[in-house]
Amino acid sequence: MTNLPLLAVLLPFVAAFAGLLLSRRPHGHAPRIGEGSPPGAGSENAGASGATGHAGVAGGSERRAAHARAAWIAVLPTAVSGVLALWLAWGPGFAFLDGSAAADVTHAYGAIETGGIPISLTLQADGLSGLLGVLVTLVALAVQVYSVGYLSDDPRYPSYSAFVSLFTSAMLLVVYAGDLLVLYVGWEVMGLCSYLLIGHWWEDKANSRAAIKAFLVTRLGDVGFLFGIFVLGISAGSFRIPDVLAKVPEMSSGTLVAATMLLLAGVAGKSAQVPLHTWLPDAMAGPTPISALIHAATMVAAGIFIVARLFPAFLAARPTLDVLAVIAALGMLASALAALAQDDLKRVLAYSTISQLAYMAGGLAAGSDRAAIFHLITHGAFKALLFLCAGVVIHHVGSNLMSQMGGLRRSMPITFVAMTVGFAALMGLPPASGFFSKDALLLAMDRALAGGGLTDAAGLLLYGCALATVAVTGAYATRAWLRTFFGDARALALPEPEPGTAHVIDVREAPPTMMVPVVLLTAPSLLLGLAGGLHIEASVAVVSVALALLGGGAVYAFWRSDPVRDPARLLGPFLAPCERAFYVDTLYAAVFVRPILALARIVVRTDDVVVDGAVRGSGRSVRGLSGVLRLVQNGNVQLYISGVLAGVLLIAVGAVVFT
Repeated sequence: MTNLPLLAVLLPFVAAFAGLLLSRRPHGHAPRIGEGSPPGAGSENAGASGATGHAGVAGGSERRAAHARAAWIAVLPTAVSGVLALWLAWGPGFAFLDGSAAADVTHAYGAIETGGIPISLTLQADGLSGLLGVLVTLVALAVQVYSVGYLSDDPRYPSYSAFVSLFTSAMLLVVYAGDLLVLYVGWEVMGLCSYLLIGHWWEDKANSRAAIKAFLVTRLGDVGFLFGIFVLGISAGSFRIPDVLAKVPEMSSGTLVAATMLLLAGVAGKSAQVPLHTWLPDAMAGPTPISALIHAATMVAAGIFIVARLFPAFLAARPTLDVLAVIAALGMLASALAALAQDDLKRVLAYSTISQLAYMAGGLAAGSDRAAIFHLITHGAFKALLFLCAGVVIHHVGSNLMSQMGGLRRSMPITFVAMTVGFAALMGLPPASGFFSKDALLLAMDRALAGGGLTDAAGLLLYGCALATVAVTGAYATRAWLRTFFGDARALALPEPEPGTAHVIDVREAPPTMMVPVVLLTAPSLLLGLAGGLHIEASVAVVSVALALLGGGAVYAFWRSDPVRDPARLLGPFLAPCERAFYVDTLYAAVFVRPILALARIVVRTDDVVVDGAVRGSGRSVRGLSGVLRLVQNGNVQLYISGVLAGVLLIAVGAVVFT
């Protein structure tokens, strides 16, 4: 039992290396038609039609064999890891949600001596880590299975699946780590994996830039996060999480505020909260299954998990909770408004993720870690469902833009039902899971306003923005649902096919490997809210549902009046600012990016002109001087005699003049 957390972490880790080493094509020279393109842009069939002879057939069969090996290597260890996570969470997980104590499973595998505070190689499984472990492994398993069909034509699928396994292992290390520095290792490996997976189609410059942006923005927050770990560990005399939490009552308020504020920088980066939230919408450049994994179970969940894991330290640092409340309030409402104005379906869901994570951060600021984690679990289920359904829709339509969708409920009935459940959970409509978890968060914020640990201004701002966000969430979810599945189909004219080739129109749902995870995720998205118990405050629930229906009803009225036009026009003059996410990226570009680029150009110019110029100038000077000296060593005897006579003459003249 004590080794189950280690096995859960190691299985995907081993799968990652096995996938990179064992799923290589035997000869490594198969055709690369369509490489770097999303599904549909280049396919194996397209490659086969352009190939000739035995080489093309052999290359295609080798690639299929490599994909099959990679799929089995990725899926099976993740499935076993999921079973282990379920075993670890079965009792402690429910105990955490109920607020009761549960026995921890902790095992130390030695220590690394540093000359100061040692690093304890400890893994632990309690109620909190048990719940997050289940979320990570089950969503990762769904993503791995879904990706088999979604990326069936991608030549780099083997490396993709291996990086997903490494991503899963890194997040599990964060979840089960019993030492802050061990946790930090998984935290940073996740950052590397996000860079590799967001930039999977790196041939497109926009995709590689999105990957770099995600890497740099999250690294910026991680600098503060690492120093926060150092402050806590040095103050406690240990980096072991139980030891740190036991020492919290003995720490000064200044130490706790400094440590938690620094940790909050890393939380804002990983969980895409204001002001380090700008990387997440651009991360949509990666494959849609990766969007589901990042937004539901790994990167963004890590920041909320850290605050919950170190919650006693945050509770003892009240100014940090006020800051967290303000960040959450601004992030949830602004991101929801941005989602209401986007045309890209994946960007709608991306801004929705920022908003929902801000809800969780608001619950933590209000003093309820259980409500925040409860919503993190339900959000992981329904947001993974929404992203995978979005992938099915994009796979079917061939575009991310809702302006090119419409009327899909008839041709995609299963996806329509599944995505309807996901949107209902996102809006917080009963009996979907989001209704129960969002109600718990709003209740915690209501109690914090009535007499919690927040200041009056922070509590009022948090609760007011939360209620407004409920209405806006209902609006953007309804808009996305209507524009995707209702109205007239917006079919695009297909290019003229090659002579002798007929148009092929795919009116089916996605392949089974994509649809099975979608169907299975529908159940927890609908029913998972019951796991937290029916602890509902009637007044808060009625207000929440009424606001969600009000927002959805307003969008429906605008859509019904003119189904062709975008219902986002209800924003009026605020449409453009919301569509540009209030110009935060533009502001950052003006304040940080352009000055840094200008400084970099100055440094490059200085290096080229001054440093390299000095080196080149010294070289030219030496060459010029050597040219002069070369004249006296050119082998011309007459020149030598002339030089000697000139020297004798100068000596004679000097002797006469100066004597």
